[in-house]
Formats: sequence, structure tokens, C-alpha cells
Amino acid sequence: MIEQVELSNFGPLPDLNWSGLGKINLVIGPNSSGKTFLLKSLYASIKSLEGYKRGNENRSLSELLADKLYWTFQVDKIGDLVTKGQSEILTSKCIINGKDFEYSFGKDTTKKFASIENQVQPIGSDSVFLPAKEVLSMHHIILKSYDRDKVFGYDDTYIDLARALSLKLQQGRNYDVSAKCRSKLEAITGGKVEFDDAAGVWQYRKGNQKFHIGVTAEGIKKIGILDTLLGNRYLTPQSIVFIDEPEAALHPRAISEFLEIISDLSGMGIQFFMATHSYFVIKKLYLIAQKMNCSIPVLSFEDNQGKGFDLLDGMPKNPIIDESIELYKEEIDLVLP
Repeated sequence: MIEQVELSNFGPLPDLNWSGLGKINLVIGPNSSGKTFLLKSLYASIKSLEGYKRGNENRSLSELLADKLYWTFQVDKIGDLVTKGQSEILTSKCIINGKDFEYSFGKDTTKKFASIENQVQPIGSDSVFLPAKEVLSMHHIILKSYDRDKVFGYDDTYIDLARALSLKLQQGRNYDVSAKCRSKLEAITGGKVEFDDAAGVWQYRKGNQKFHIGVTAEGIKKIGILDTLLGNRYLTPQSIVFIDEPEAALHPRAISEFLEIISDLSGMGIQFFMATHSYFVIKKLYLIAQKMNCSIPVLSFEDNQGKGFDLLDGMPKNPIIDESIELYKEEIDLVLP
């Protein structure tokens, strides 16, 4: 589990220190404040550590990380990730399972750097990034863009997810929590998203009817992705899931049910990091924190500064909630002039 992150001069994040992280963590703030950037920085670190010394992988951790940063952020050189106008180097430090993982480089760095310190043991689990856009209808195109064409377009969060979805569903007994969550996910959609091996396409099956994934609702595809990753056992205890805009394409009731499933999965050891614009997401996670008496750390970006809160202590002051209050006041003024 990631327990703390410190970033300096990392793109739009000139100075960030977020500690006391929990099983569910939330990032909120206005557009272009660095929410997705933060999630991707953490993702690059954890995926590099997961690939290190796995199987026949013989690249150094520095080589793995440089490659992951390059393809995740898709910059001409990784030195371009250094905050613009800063002469100081970029530094990133994560505390994972009580151990430090830290690296740094300057603005002239191309695709290779040597400044890296690691105390974290090789990781056997797999983590994943779920972007706001669904990937099932573009699955083969995403894989082709990297595996054959080797061109920028879909970044590594999409590539890794597409590869994870390509794994076959496993037979036999699944983790009890995973099996229960898959049943709940099916209840939300009223069907199942599956890959048709014969036709080579994704489809949505509801009862005896089958629909091509291209005509299936975005929300159903989003839920189907999580269901597939649980069914093929890509996600296991100690996985980390990064979700950009969990509310995207989901009805408010489905958002609530989706977050309850995330809460269940966190109980089996999966850690979650989510970035959101949604009042529904914040409010539901607040209620989960109160009901379960559990910490849900929040990083709120305001005026280019990240401020830490905990939903166990109450709803944080932030622009998303402020706007909801203003709309409520506006409604009251209309009703009671």
C-alpha cells in the first residue's frame, strides 16, 4: 500500500506532500489543477516496481521507470515533466509498505536517469488505471497503436488496461469478496460484458440477447471493465486501482452502488486512488467513512495548493461543495423570495 507521496517540481505539482494515505483515497479540485497528473505519477512508480525483476525482465528499475514515465506522460523527453520555469530538479518519493522509493532528474533529462533509490521489495500484485473514457470499444486499436505502431496516442494507462482486459477469465473459486462484488456489478447493469472469442469482439449480454459493445451504454462498459478485471484475477489483494472520474457516464444511483463495491474491495486489501469533480462521489464516500468508521483521506487542490482532509472528520471545504451550496441557496431564494 502507498502510505505517503512527496512530489517537487513535478509538472503542475510544484510542492506536494500527502501523508496518512488509506485504503480509499480521493483527489478533488478544479480542472487543470493536477489531479490526473498526480494519479499518473503514482501509477508510473507502482507499475515500475511491479515490473522490476518479474519473470525474465532484466532491465534496471531506472530503465523501467524512465520508459513508464515516457509512455505514460508522452513527452518528447522526460525532463519536460519538470515544472516549467523551475531550475530545480524534479523529485518524487513514495513510502510503500513502510519502505522508500525515490527518484529525481532535471529538465535536460532525455529517456534515462541514474538518480534512484529503492528499498521496496519486488511486488507480485498487479495495479491498473481506469481512465474516464472506456476502452472496450477501442480495445484492438489501443493495442495496435503501441504494440505494432509504437506511436503516441493512447498513453500507457490505456495500453496496460487493454492488456489486462485481454487475459482470459479464470475458472474455479474466486476470492469471496471478488465473487460477491461481481454479482453486485451485474445487478447494476442487469447483464454481463464479455469477450466473444469467435467473433473477436466485446459484447453486452442481457438474458438471451447480445449487443455489440459499440451500441452499449458507456456506464455499462465502465462497470464491465471492473467486472472483467475481477473475473480474470488481474486484481487481487494488494493491487492498487487508480480511477479518473469514477462518476463518468454513471447515473447517481449507480455511482453510489459502484462506490459501495469499491468499499467492499478495499476490505480485501485493494487500495484505491480516485480523482473526481462530483459532489455525489464526495458525499457518498463521506457516508461510507461515517458508516464504516474508517479513514478516507482527501487531497483538495485550491489555489495551486493541495490541502489534506479526512472524510471521517467531516465534509471538506472545497469548490465542488461550495457550488452545490450556492445552487441550494439560489433555489431557496426562488422559493422564498
